[in-house]
Amino acid sequence: MFDTKIAVLLRDDLAGWQALNVTAFLVSGLPEMLKGEPYVDADGMKYLPMFGQPVVVLQGDAELLKKAHGRALNRDQTMTIFTADLFATGNDADNRAAVRKVHTQDLDLVGMAVHGQKNAVDKIFKGARMHP
Repeated sequence: MFDTKIAVLLRDDLAGWQALNVTAFLVSGLPEMLKGEPYVDADGMKYLPMFGQPVVVLQGDAELLKKAHGRALNRDQTMTIFTADLFATGNDADNRAAVRKVHTQDLDLVGMAVHGQKNAVDKIFKGARMHP
């Protein structure tokens, strides 16, 4: 039904609240163009649009997350990332500064999200399993 896919990969050692928090932040960075039309209920009340396609949430260990990140970089795939350092920050400026101070290969990734062609996304996240 869709040629593209939205996928989120979370590290499998996150607490429940962390997994939900990371997922919310990761998908917030995906392009606006992925949103569908606004929702309207039977009384005419309007609601904000959501993604026009499903979001798959996956999990894997830290090594798999690092491999997936490398695969995405090798494919020149745009992505959102969330590092462990961001759990200790409280605003966007501090989040950006925390990421900026760490070299790419040293990022302590706890999650990432990608939107792209299905086959490319599947290859990037090869080895990941569905999040329970």
